[in-house]
Amino acid sequence: MHIRRSPEEIAANRARYEEHQKKGLEFAPKALPGKSAKPAPVIAAADIVHQEKLPGGWYWWTRVKANEVLRITLDEGFSTVSVIAWNAADPSERMNLPDTVKVQWTTGLGKGRVIFSDMGKVMFSIVEDSCGAHDVLMGGSTASSNARKYVGANGATLRNTRENFVLVATKAGLDKRDIPAALALFAPVRVDADGKFEWKPELVSEGDYVDLRAEMDMIVGFSNCPHPLDPNPVYAPNPVTITRIKAVEPAADDLSRTATVEAIRGFENNAFAAL
Repeated sequence: MHIRRSPEEIAANRARYEEHQKKGLEFAPKALPGKSAKPAPVIAAADIVHQEKLPGGWYWWTRVKANEVLRITLDEGFSTVSVIAWNAADPSERMNLPDTVKVQWTTGLGKGRVIFSDMGKVMFSIVEDSCGAHDVLMGGSTASSNARKYVGANGATLRNTRENFVLVATKAGLDKRDIPAALALFAPVRVDADGKFEWKPELVSEGDYVDLRAEMDMIVGFSNCPHPLDPNPVYAPNPVTITRIKAVEPAADDLSRTATVEAIRGFENNAFAAL
């Protein structure tokens, strides 16, 4: 159905577009910092809302409030942790990696970058990151990828990210159709000059961590299963620690909120939706 818009609405939309265009042309992006220092800073006991030890192969989900931080730590050796998220107030809004890449003009997520929803709002800010080696392109494992990868193993007996996230969605009152593309943390995937995916294990090490600050109330799911490109022939993901840290209001000059004009627009959308 074709919707006719009034001249006033068209003019208002054009003015808003031209304002954003002007901001983009005038804005000089801030230089993003390097990797966060290790070890991860100690969290005061009073600031810990909850801490979860996620065993290899398993999943966990939680609800977080805006400005709370989720720290994911490789304190027992290497693992890849996949993450998905929905807006708690309206789960039809979900994490969107294609938009995250397209809007920020990069597949390289690290400290200072943000993760967008499919409605142009910011869901997470990456406030600390010690490795910068995360995969936004390939997604997680499935029963069939496990069966192909682990010689002599029945893929159905090895837990995988797809089935873990189906369980997360079901327990959160959602459907498998609601599952977005997953962000794989600590997945050192790179693309070579010929466009082929490469696995660069030297980019991740024990003790690496990522701090994700929630920019809205959310439902967040985690899966601790090997990445499809991980060359280890043995299915042996290590436990990871996920810590939910109490909310603190970000400073006015917060890096993630001010580094790029794209992030600024995303946070403007967040503020508009809250009105």
